[in-house]
Amino acid sequence: MGRHKKPKVGIFGLTGCAGDQLQILNCEDELLELATKVDFVDWVMVRSDNDFNCRLDYAFVEGVVATEGDLERLRKIRARSRTMIAIGTCAVWGGLPTMKNNLQPEVLQREVYARAGGEFLDTVEARPATSFADFDFSIPGCPIERSEFLATIRALLEGTLPELPAIPVCWECKTRENVCRVVYYDEVCCGAMTQGGCGARCPSHGVPCAGCRGPIEEPNYDANITMFAGRRISWKDIARKMSDFSAPVWMTLGLEQEVDREHDDD
Repeated sequence: MGRHKKPKVGIFGLTGCAGDQLQILNCEDELLELATKVDFVDWVMVRSDNDFNCRLDYAFVEGVVATEGDLERLRKIRARSRTMIAIGTCAVWGGLPTMKNNLQPEVLQREVYARAGGEFLDTVEARPATSFADFDFSIPGCPIERSEFLATIRALLEGTLPELPAIPVCWECKTRENVCRVVYYDEVCCGAMTQGGCGARCPSHGVPCAGCRGPIEEPNYDANITMFAGRRISWKDIARKMSDFSAPVWMTLGLEQEVDREHDDD
């Protein structure tokens, strides 16, 4: 009987900071264990002898599509991959790079490069990778949690899908018995609207949640608007803060209608 072949894995970065790939590298001992079960064949951050054309069993992609080159690369990754997983808030929701969409390209070019021209730039409006290709699974986070990456790849190897938390950060915050940043400090905290999984890391260190993991699947708009209004916090303030990491999604969640309703109730 021939030797069983290990699944082939590729890890890729589009436009972004590469923080999610660094988190995977930070798995250290667990990553060495994974290397006995899978073959990392295409990972430019780690290897110099990558196979850029082979079929992949699993592809992990971080970053946003912010250039024509990003889009072409993403399509090629999708075409060669059996299963593709978005990693990080940029790939899933848009992340911080989408903040540039509020500025004219000419302004960005002038501020960044301080000269005219720029024909070499192929930039487009920054959008999450999930807006351009079909992904089989997503792991949010800025950066991702190492435990969630490990749980995902281990589940895939077992032929199942991982069960990532479906609770808000606010729930995790309460289980850690933190003082509520909204109730006690009247701060703009996005924990009630943000997908959990981080263990309420920021509120546990005295910092309000910034919504970096993106919105929960079914936000209770009415209850949250009422809670924030009771602390003299505008729904628009919360949405604006959440949009720092997930601007594209707020366009599709009917933000304008919710803000209008808030004003109507006033």
